Amino acid sequence: MALEDEIRQIQNGLRAGSYTNEAAVSQGIILRILNSLGWGIFDATQVWPEYSLGSGRVDFALCSPPSKPAIIVESKDVGKAQGAERQLFEYAFHQGIPMAVLTDGQEWSFFLPGEQGAYHERCVYKLDLLARPTEESAKIFLRYLQFGEVASGRAIENAKSDYRNVSRGRQIDAALPKAWHQLLRDQDELLVELVADRVETLCGVKPEPAAVAKFIGSLTTGHIIVQEAQAPLAATPVSQPILRPPASEFGGELDFSGCEFHGQRHTAGSAIGTLFKVFEVLSARDTTFLERFASLPKHGRKRRYLSRNKLDLYPGRPDLCEEYSESKFGGWWIGTNFSRSTIRHAIELACQVAGLRFGHDLRLV
Repeated sequence: MALEDEIRQIQNGLRAGSYTNEAAVSQGIILRILNSLGWGIFDATQVWPEYSLGSGRVDFALCSPPSKPAIIVESKDVGKAQGAERQLFEYAFHQGIPMAVLTDGQEWSFFLPGEQGAYHERCVYKLDLLARPTEESAKIFLRYLQFGEVASGRAIENAKSDYRNVSRGRQIDAALPKAWHQLLRDQDELLVELVADRVETLCGVKPEPAAVAKFIGSLTTGHIIVQEAQAPLAATPVSQPILRPPASEFGGELDFSGCEFHGQRHTAGSAIGTLFKVFEVLSARDTTFLERFASLPKHGRKRRYLSRNKLDLYPGRPDLCEEYSESKFGGWWIGTNFSRSTIRHAIELACQVAGLRFGHDLRLV
């Protein structure tokens, strides 16, 4: 009988409550599936029942080559598999068996005992025969338990590949909240631009970066004010600089007010002052530095950090060009309405142009 047909019959039996004990699960479910997957269920050198492992035993050892276990399978009564992982792991780990399967007939958990993490983190896949489509269940069995796949080593490689993907997924899930918090905390330039663009789409008026940054800063403290929509007002220039959380919240590399260049400290008093100081020091060292920095194809997402034409600093926003720019170094214009993370990025670019190692030849203090 084809594998999918076997699975359908087993699903019907599970729904009818036909498998009343562990022996029924072993004979009526596990062996039927193994037989459909190409295992010689009557050959004890392939499917070894009651396989001894030290002081214990498992219900089946799937052997390839003959009499050498590649996978162990532990059977439990329907609904009673939970909590049996520890003993199964001990058996597999001490014997060096790469894969272990725990099943109550309905739920099948595929483990790699030799990998890292808690028991549930070493579970490559958990299959519920009554919750998944028959075709999907068949694909999982073929991927991990088909005799030919196990004999060739591909089944274990499939499981290891899937484990790495699951592990990466857990790492991503853990890092996403941290990344979002850092974007909010640092008032990332791209995030500020995206929010400003969306506000303009919604109400027809584009806010100044300072207003957006203030709102983003409020998200890190939880003080968010939501008001009912009112008639749009004309945008007015904002005179105050970007508001941020206290400097201590930035920590480390984002809490700076000066720089140290080849061991000599330069105090600037602020982050934007530090950018001015870096440009001053590097242009004094190399008279072509400012020209080479300005000629970079890209500075920020849309803005230029340094330009002969101040309208390049905030494209499409002449009001910001007037409000947030300073003329320095004999005709060069520098923007001043930047978050600390953007200023740090500008200084990193400056080090690249000057051929310096950021954090070593030049570091923020």
